[in-house]
Amino acid sequence: MREKVVLIGAGSAMFTRGLVADLIRRNCECDLALVDIDPEAAEVVERLVRKMIEARRAPITPSATTDRREALPGATAVICTIGVGGRRTWEQDVFIPRKYGIYQPVGDTIMPGGTSRAMRMIPAMVEIAKDVLDLAPNALFFNYGNPMSAVCRGVRKATGANVVGLCHGVHMIASYLAGALGVDKSRLTYDAVGINHLTWFTHVRVDGQDAMPRLRQIADERLSSPESGDPFSWQLFRLFGAFPAVLDRHVTEFFPQLFRTGDYYGKKLGVDAFSLEATTAHGDAVWEQMRADALSDKPLGEEFFGRFSGEHEQVVEIIDSIRSDARRLYSANLPNRGQVPNLPHDAVIECPAIADGSGLRPIQMPRLDSGLAAALARPFAWVETVVDAALERSRDKFIQALVIDGSVSSLEMAERLADELLEAQRKYLPGFSCGPEPSPARSAPGFQDR
Repeated sequence: MREKVVLIGAGSAMFTRGLVADLIRRNCECDLALVDIDPEAAEVVERLVRKMIEARRAPITPSATTDRREALPGATAVICTIGVGGRRTWEQDVFIPRKYGIYQPVGDTIMPGGTSRAMRMIPAMVEIAKDVLDLAPNALFFNYGNPMSAVCRGVRKATGANVVGLCHGVHMIASYLAGALGVDKSRLTYDAVGINHLTWFTHVRVDGQDAMPRLRQIADERLSSPESGDPFSWQLFRLFGAFPAVLDRHVTEFFPQLFRTGDYYGKKLGVDAFSLEATTAHGDAVWEQMRADALSDKPLGEEFFGRFSGEHEQVVEIIDSIRSDARRLYSANLPNRGQVPNLPHDAVIECPAIADGSGLRPIQMPRLDSGLAAALARPFAWVETVVDAALERSRDKFIQALVIDGSVSSLEMAERLADELLEAQRKYLPGFSCGPEPSPARSAPGFQDR
């Protein structure tokens, strides 16, 4: 069948470039509809994509629009990479909590930054899901937006849409561990289960042989010199017997009680350790370079067409696996319907899944060790609370989510932080009351509610 792929959030520069390179390399015949609400972004990305397609004479027909409902009819696959508010709002997610002594290296998954981001992302993704159900109900539906578990859970809870969350984190850590073991990744097999950005590698094998003892030796070697990188992840591996994806930049955010002042091995999280300023500045630079390349008359360099690592790197292969009934194994974010018995039912977990003619199906996994399940219990409780806060536009539940997360030191701090974040991002929070909520009405004595 000829695919019609709709990419919503196409202004995400590196993702779009990587996706198109993968389509070209696989010689996919398809229509590619690029959607971005920013007219300039839509124009720039369309020009870049057309240059890539023309350079390789690829059998891809591109189009661009700012209206997703115009693009969705006939879609066979919908891929969402939106980031409501862009990098400037992402900076607010991190910089405002810093005023309260809360330091985050990323701020897109959990802690106050993830909570704030969820308020913008979940309602927007719910509206997209409604349009997908209305105009392309049979399309494969993929989400790359963070916070991954909360966004996918919110979409499923509000609409029932069969959205699948994808992230290259597990794929990346498999390569990382293969490198640590000194073997080619093709020799590695593994089990990885958890919540996106805190997914535990519970078993790692090389050529079918248990590699965990060797990884424990490597942990001891690395921790003798923490400057070798990601010491917290290796410490967690030594303590829990499972390796956490995706390294310290994300994993530290799931343990705010251990980094109460942001101190991280002599540095400050988000400042000189995994600088958020450097991350967003890099994103700005990538966008400007993409804009220059799109508008230039010069041909694109070969680097535009080679395979490179990034969020895009599995989705084309997954679509092909589903269409060809190939039964390949991937990591995907799907509802827990018993595939991991001691994680919450319906929680969106990151787990192994088979891609075949029926779609992406999670495979049955054993119970997690009690310590690993306990480490995941609070994040999943936070997800359920933040989803309700976003769907109900509830300030009180937003505050509850901040408290459950564990980053704040008092209820009063949680209230002040919530109000400052909500006020700063009011334009992206339609229908959200940014002031205290009224107390529930109570019946007068001697009367019953009817």
